[in-house]
Amino acid sequence: MSPPEQVLIVDSSSADGTADLARTAGFRVHTITRESFNHGGTRQLAADLLPEVDILVYLTQDAFLASGDAIAELLKAFDDPAVGAAYGRQLPRVAATPIEAHARLFNYPAISGVRALSSRQDMGIKAIFISNSFAAYRREALIAVGGFQSDVIFGEDTIVAAKLLLAGWKIAYVAEAQVYHSHAYTWTQDFKRYFDIGVLHSRESWLLQEFGSTGGEGARFVRSELSYLWTRRWWDIPSALIRTALKLVGYRLGKMECKLSKKWKRDLSMYPGFWK
Repeated sequence: MSPPEQVLIVDSSSADGTADLARTAGFRVHTITRESFNHGGTRQLAADLLPEVDILVYLTQDAFLASGDAIAELLKAFDDPAVGAAYGRQLPRVAATPIEAHARLFNYPAISGVRALSSRQDMGIKAIFISNSFAAYRREALIAVGGFQSDVIFGEDTIVAAKLLLAGWKIAYVAEAQVYHSHAYTWTQDFKRYFDIGVLHSRESWLLQEFGSTGGEGARFVRSELSYLWTRRWWDIPSALIRTALKLVGYRLGKMECKLSKKWKRDLSMYPGFWK
């Protein structure tokens, strides 16, 4: 399969010259207001703006291709007609902290794999793990499951992945397709992100009903993180434990968001604009 021939930049009214640089490079730019950005709705808009494209590749502005053939490697997954979506490996940025690096190495291993609905028996909710920071979708499959939802705080990729598996499609993880993409979240940002995950799981409770809870995967992550830090920078362990506690509290508050005021939800969320 050949590399992509069209590039669409959806720019949420950036003020750093990004749109002008993209146009100068010959790319198509579609500008939206910052207020109208929505994780699912904006990505569905991009799909609607390219109705003739069979495979849609999504890449966020802070993900950098690790090699010139990264997208071509990702597209190879669609040689299998049963694959509805594929995502690549995210490597930690060069300046990543050990805590930041471990999160990427844990979630994005060096071994590729393909998942079907039966994978939930062994993998649980990990079977629907995917990231739109670097992912691709077969248009036929995306349309078949209703596209990206615009009424979710985030996790539109996870929802589509779950619907694809339930509809009989497969999801491919392509470790050979790599980007540099990681975040040095503060304690507050970690708390807010997990609050939003709790909101997602509360509002889309069918995800946990179909694929299992997050408890086992969370415990495995903590054990792996502590082991990783012990051999590299053990003095980060207290910080990691505090982060774990904050994530847990944030997640549980998110799960009970229906009992919180809108002001509280705006203050606790990483995406306050969602609560307008």
